Amino acid sequence: MPMQADGSSRTDDDALFRKIAWRIMPLLVLCYVVAYIDRVNISLAKAQMASELHLSDTAFGVGAGIFFIGYLLCEVPSNLILFRVGARTWIARIMVSWGVVAASLALVAPIAHLFGPHCETAVFLALRFLLGAAEAGFFPGLILYANQWLPPDRQGRFFAVLMAAQPLSFVVGLPLSGWLLDGMNGVLGVSGWRWMVSLEALPAIVLGFVVLFSLTDRPSEARFLSDGERQRVARALLHTEEKRADLPLRAVVRTPVLWAMMGYWFLVVAGVYGINFWLPTLVKRVAGGSNETVGLWSAIPYVGCAIGMVLFCTLAERTGRTLPVLVLSTIAGGIGLIAGAGWGPGGIAPTLISMTLALTGSMTASALFWSQPGRILSGRAVAVATAAINSVGNVGGFVGPSILGFVSDRFGSQTIGLGALGGCLLAGSVVAALCFRKPASRTVGGHATAS
Repeated sequence: MPMQADGSSRTDDDALFRKIAWRIMPLLVLCYVVAYIDRVNISLAKAQMASELHLSDTAFGVGAGIFFIGYLLCEVPSNLILFRVGARTWIARIMVSWGVVAASLALVAPIAHLFGPHCETAVFLALRFLLGAAEAGFFPGLILYANQWLPPDRQGRFFAVLMAAQPLSFVVGLPLSGWLLDGMNGVLGVSGWRWMVSLEALPAIVLGFVVLFSLTDRPSEARFLSDGERQRVARALLHTEEKRADLPLRAVVRTPVLWAMMGYWFLVVAGVYGINFWLPTLVKRVAGGSNETVGLWSAIPYVGCAIGMVLFCTLAERTGRTLPVLVLSTIAGGIGLIAGAGWGPGGIAPTLISMTLALTGSMTASALFWSQPGRILSGRAVAVATAAINSVGNVGGFVGPSILGFVSDRFGSQTIGLGALGGCLLAGSVVAALCFRKPASRTVGGHATAS
């Protein structure tokens, strides 16, 4: 077996980075699951919430999406602060603050009454905006954190497992939210949706303190690694740093491939969040039933997605065919959305099958995509680039739900909206195929980098 400069083998390094991944990954995945539940649980609460707060479909769609405007405005500053103060402190701050804001959604009506009659919609939109501002920097912070522990060629499966938290949050969160909506409705005279947003916000606050006292910022500070292991991690990361560029901010902004990444992420996120926020509504219109039943039906596509994305990302990493799998997955996501739009009232089975294809394709592509920035940038440059890609791209999180809300109000159906979002994913596959090719060498922002 080939030996490396320090006398260790590739197998030794496999075991070392596996040890690191299993030490840091469970807490990060749990935090991401909780973040996603707090972000999208209003999708199932829509009927109760809209009725009580007098929200139109358009207002709900804008409220679902305005989260990303707050995210956009605060993301780059948040990630720069994280890079300066460390992941442990800043991720803890993010989690506690978003938990507090998420719980405050239960108080929309009392807060609105302070400003006068008929202010519920404005307060709802304001709190959703503040939730995005509070959570800004969380996901790109996790990407930056991974780059401080793992070389890019070892990040594929890590990101696949991390992003499996998204479908997992729906598998856990939708049935739980459905039970809270129905089971807690009227308890102590409080609506079910108010209990839901309050109780589901508490884990974020608790986990914020867990992160503060248990997360380790860098491998050099890790007590679970021996001195020799810390040195081997440092050498592996140093070897990676020599192939990447730590650019000044102006050079990062001028890098063409980063603009292509922003465009791609915008298109993918528009499709993903269009599904996330409107799937329970679509399922209820097709199948009917209680909130708990709708939650259980809606969880099925996310189970298939969680399994499929890990399998396909593992295949891509093992074969070294990341870009082809990314492109094909994006196409599959678009086809799934367009097929879902075509079924209409065709039944629950075709709807669930098409939505499973849409989610599996789009989420597999998302997981593979996030190893790309770390392949060409390092240091503060990757912090800025990751935050910029995520924040500008996440405007799609505003556009996707808003499109479906507007179309639903205008035409009484989500068919046209789902078809349009499927078209976004197909357009994203073209951007990836044309712009993400990795030449033997390239110049990034005027600085030469090795591939």
